[in-house]
Formats: sequence, structure tokens, C-alpha cells
Amino acid sequence: MPKPKPMLTSTLAAITKQTSHSSPVETEVENYKSKMRILKNGRVFWNLTKGSINTKEASDILVKLMPASYASKISEKPEKSEKPGETGEKKKQQQTLLKYPVLPLNETLDRFMLTVQPLLTPEEFKKQQEITNDFRDNEGDKLQELLEQAGKDSCNWLSERWKKVAYLQYRDPVTVYISPGMTFPMENFKDRNDFINYTAKVIFGLCEFKGIVDAGKIPIVKMGKNELDNSQFGKVFGTCRIPLRIQDEIAFNSCTKHTVIIYKNHFYKLTLYDKDDKVLSAPTIAKQLTKIMDSETERGIPFGIFTTDSRDNWAEAYETLSKDPQNCATMKTIQSALFTVSLDECVKYEPSERMDELILSLIHGGGSKVNSGNRWMDKTIQLVVNPNGNVGFTYEHSPAEGQPIAMMMDYVVKKMGDDKSFGDSGSTNVPEEPQKLKFAETTPCIDQLLFFSSTNIDKLVKNLQVKVLKFQGYGKGYIKSVKLGPDSFVQMALQLAFYKLHKVPAAQYESAHLRIFANGRTETIRSCSNESVAFCKAMTSGKASIEERAQALRAAVGGHQAYTRLALQGRGVDRHLLGLKLMALENNLPVPAFFSSLGYTKSMHFRVSTSQVASIYEAFMGYGPATEDGYACCYNPRECDVIVAISCWASNSETDPKKFAASITKAFMEMKDVLDNEPKKSKL
Repeated sequence: MPKPKPMLTSTLAAITKQTSHSSPVETEVENYKSKMRILKNGRVFWNLTKGSINTKEASDILVKLMPASYASKISEKPEKSEKPGETGEKKKQQQTLLKYPVLPLNETLDRFMLTVQPLLTPEEFKKQQEITNDFRDNEGDKLQELLEQAGKDSCNWLSERWKKVAYLQYRDPVTVYISPGMTFPMENFKDRNDFINYTAKVIFGLCEFKGIVDAGKIPIVKMGKNELDNSQFGKVFGTCRIPLRIQDEIAFNSCTKHTVIIYKNHFYKLTLYDKDDKVLSAPTIAKQLTKIMDSETERGIPFGIFTTDSRDNWAEAYETLSKDPQNCATMKTIQSALFTVSLDECVKYEPSERMDELILSLIHGGGSKVNSGNRWMDKTIQLVVNPNGNVGFTYEHSPAEGQPIAMMMDYVVKKMGDDKSFGDSGSTNVPEEPQKLKFAETTPCIDQLLFFSSTNIDKLVKNLQVKVLKFQGYGKGYIKSVKLGPDSFVQMALQLAFYKLHKVPAAQYESAHLRIFANGRTETIRSCSNESVAFCKAMTSGKASIEERAQALRAAVGGHQAYTRLALQGRGVDRHLLGLKLMALENNLPVPAFFSSLGYTKSMHFRVSTSQVASIYEAFMGYGPATEDGYACCYNPRECDVIVAISCWASNSETDPKKFAASITKAFMEMKDVLDNEPKKSKL
């Protein structure tokens, strides 16, 4: 069984899990050395579509899905195509976005010290203060100058560096470690036709959503007075990660008109637009899907299993496959697809474990003997549909955060629910029949590489434990009624649950978007604070009164909200510290001792890695943990319930997702009990 990789003291900066989720806490880039085959560690854009899509009506639906507290507007201006041979105009939204700043060094270091204090003893904190002051007065000042210069040379000094360090240079598999699963509401297919017709409607809906993006009709949302960057919506269709040694690449294919259907490990190219660029109707797409399914009765060679392996293993296999022109052509067609569609083989499950099975099927596919070979994990968007009713996206995280994916799901589900004839208005003029994409006959070398990759994914599948908690005691409606913020409230519940279960506070990661900045990605919200630890101690103390517990809870929630506001403004500590470390590396300077100090490493060891992915539907996102001794928790706080997808490693005896779920439930109930019984004066 593979043991998850602990946090690496690497030559590159600490990389945090984010978004909707991101890459593990630290990464490592060294001179390339071939890894052993069996893993011993654990470890664009726009082509305006025409035809049946009513972009104004569709855009209005998107506005309704936006958070109520946000204002939105639509602004557009034609932009000439940049691709040779591409004709016509594409519409680009004109936005007023901020330049990503370089914070004052003192501000970041002072805030850093506040975030590490709850994780250190008084003696350790005093030592950390000395190390931090030494860094401030010596190497930090020089690195700050270099970073400020980098900031002057770019509107966002972080975005490209983050993409490389957090994703493209990360060498563990994207499966589990990087790519989250995003569920749709669960379905109940009556028969194969129902399964096919549903899939066809979703495909049509994705094309319609792409049409909104291409037309520049995604609503521009404001947070306060600042617009939020919409550029990520244009980076998910036709996008694919390419495996290379040391550092991967991303290929953007904005002008393609096809998807790739994966069925029983076979790959088929399916063109989705007619010769006039009109999207095929859902019934027409359904007929093509039926032809594909009727053509295959046996499972094919699972070439997709390569994409689940470590990036260096996959890069080696990719190089070997690419020696044959037929393989090159097939892989190029897969890579250039707008998205892939995995028609999975039916998996049985216990009714009580359906939500667990759903998210696991999206995260890893169940292993080499189930559906892990029926994937192409490098694709940014993989639609996965199982005859058992489990549906969702598998999302490769490199080009963008999870918001486009979550909104895409909400949009398609709403359209299908509101209009039973959704998808019928498209074209019936099929430009070409589905084309089977063939790989060359395998060689003994390829067969051996397939064996290794199959072994690795099976070990990874066995090691990942998941429990999806649907807490039905109350939801965000109650939390708002007691004048608390739902997100901060859930964060404190996770802090309390961990503290009660493990008797220590956890460094806890939550992602905050940086979309007020041009090309903004994420900043870290450090949820563990002096206030959160005081709250946990009050809740576990037999001496604290109800009033004291309520005051501690409100103070902890308030502290989290204050840090969240700072993070959303780009004033967290993690990305600035990352930039300083990268300045040392990029300029061949020694990495300061500060980055190996106890306070830094302990506060970066995120034993609870979290994100909120909200949806009005019974849907949620899930992904793997950031540390070998921690949990991942992605949650959807709805009006009357809270869904939490919890994962951890089976190889670690300290962690258990079922026990953590029970502890979260207890924390939620105890917090409500405190608030229901607090004296009236405490509520003011």
C-alpha cells in the first residue's frame, strides 16, 4: 500500500491545497532522476458558436445563480482572433481589474507571527520571533526588493509562478492529489436509453455554456466596488495537461468542435457542431452515443490508466507511446477535445454509501479493474456518467480554479430541470460519424508500463478513505439567523471537531479567491488562530459557562472573517512568503533559514485542508488530503443542511474519516446548543 508523501523540505516553495482545492502543501523539483516504477511513496480560447443558443436567456440564468450579495453586469468588446487561419471575431469582456500587489514585508511577517502562535509553545514562539526578526533585518529585505521589481514588471507576479510550482512541476499523480471531483445531483436511470439521453443533454448543455463564454456573456460579478476576473472561464474548454519530465505543459485548443467519448476503455471522436457551427441537438447526440456503445462489447486496453500515474511515470510512457505516429494522432485528438465523456461500467454500492461511491468514482474511478482506465486525467473537464446514477466532473486543476466547473454544473442542472425539452432545438445535421481513435498494438515495453500504472492506481485507490457527511440538523439559514457567517462557522466546527478528536489544534487551510486581481488565483486563509484555539478550549472545558463559550465562538468566527477579508484583498501571508522564497531560487541565492523554521513548517503542515464549493443542489466537491496525517474537507453549506466530503489516508492510524464525520456532527450540535442557550446580552 503506498504511503502518502510527507511534506517535503524542497528547493521550491510550499504549495498549498486550494480552491476548490489544489496541490499538496509542498513540492519538490530537483535534477531529474528516474523514479522506481512501482511507487513507494504516496504519494484558448474562444470560437463563437452560432445557432440554437440564446445567450441573453442563458446569461440571465447565470445571473440568478450568482450569490445574492454580488452585483453583476455584462460588458463586451469584439477582439480579433490571434490564431493564424482563424476567421471572424471573438468577444472579450472588458474588465477593470487590479494589479496584484507586493505587500510590505513587515505587514506579512507580523501577520505570519500571529498565525503561528496557536501552533507553538511559548518557548517555540519566542525562538520563532528571533528567527523571523533576523530574516526581516537581513535576507528578507533583499528578497523583498527583488519581488517588488518582479511586481513592477507584471500585472500579476504570482499567476505564472503559481501555475508552475503548484501544478506543472508537481510530480505526484493528478489523480487524488490534484484533481477534485465535482458531483451532479444523483440520478435514477430507468434503462440504457435514459442513461444515454441524459448524457446527451448534459453534453448539449456544456456546449451551450461554452457558447455563453465565447460570446462574452458570463456576468461580471463585483465584490464591493471591485470586478472579479472572468478569464478563467475561457481556460477550461479544449484544455489539456501534457506530461513531460520535470515540468508539464498546458495545451489550449479553443477552436475544436469535438468531444471524446470513452467507453469500455475505447476512445471515440464525436463532432458536436454541424458545418454551420450549430450545436447538434441532444437527440442527435444520443443517437451517436448509442452507435458508440453498440460498437463495443469487450473492454479495451486501458491506455487511460497511464494518466492516473505519477507525472514522471506518465511522461516516460507518453514518450514511448509517441514514437508511433498512430498513437500521436490519437493522443492529439484526445488532448484537443473540448472535454471528454466517460461512459462508465455500472458499479454496485450499498445505499448508505452512495455518496461515498459517487465522489470516489470521480476522484479516481475505482481502480484498474473498475473505471480508472476509462479516463484521461489530463483533460481539464471530464464528464463522468455511470448507469447507477452517479454523475459528475473530474477536474484537472492547473489552468483555473473550481468556480467555472461548479457554475457549469449549476447551469446545466437548472436548464435540464426547468425545461424538459432542453436540447431539442439543436441541429440534426451530423457532419461526420463517430470516429474510433486507435492506439498502435502494444509492445512488451508498453505492456509492462501498463502493469506498473495499474498497480500504482490500485494502491492509491486502496489507500484513500472517504466519508461524505450530510449533516441535516440545520444549515446556513440557522447560522445566519444567529448573526454569524456560515463559512466561518463551518470552519470553526472543523477546528473544534479536530481538536476534540486529536487533542491538538490543526493548521487549517481554506482557499480564498484572488479574482479582484488580473489573472488572480488563490490565497490561503489560515483558519487556526488564537481565537479558534480559545474557542476549542472553552468548548472542551468543564468550567466554561454557556456565555463564555458563546463569546469564544463569536470571537473565533469574527477572527476568521477578518482574516478572510484580508485574504480576499491579497493580504494573506502564504503567497507573499512563497514569492520571497522563489526570488531566492530564481536569483541563485541561498534559501533563508526562516523557511525551514519550526513556525513556518508547522504552520504549512495543513492537517485540515478545506474549501467551500457552494451549490443550491445536492452536490459537492471532494479531493485527497494534503498531508499524510490529515484530512481534506470540502463542504457545501445549503439552507437546511451541510454536506461535507471528508478524505484521509488508510495508511495513517491516527486519521479516520468516519470518526471525523462523527466529531463534526457533534461539533455542529454543541455549537447550536451554545447559541440557543446563550444569554441575550451575548447576542448583541
